[in-house]
Amino acid sequence: METDKPHLRKASFGATMKAVFWSFFGVRKRKDYESDAANLNPVHVIIAGLIGVAIFIGLIMLAVRFAVSTV
Repeated sequence: METDKPHLRKASFGATMKAVFWSFFGVRKRKDYESDAANLNPVHVIIAGLIGVAIFIGLIMLAVRFAVSTV
């Protein structure tokens, strides 16, 4: 009994950002990973990943400017 409806992804963008944040650190429990795989929207994951990378690069650039600045 197959249906033609795709599986609805019910996680919010905030939940996706949280999952991507923890994934940057590499600390995800198997239970959480399985839940994320079932509920997260792949488009949200890509967008959240790009936002996370932009924030990470910005923080690195800020740290480098602070380290090499002359007082």
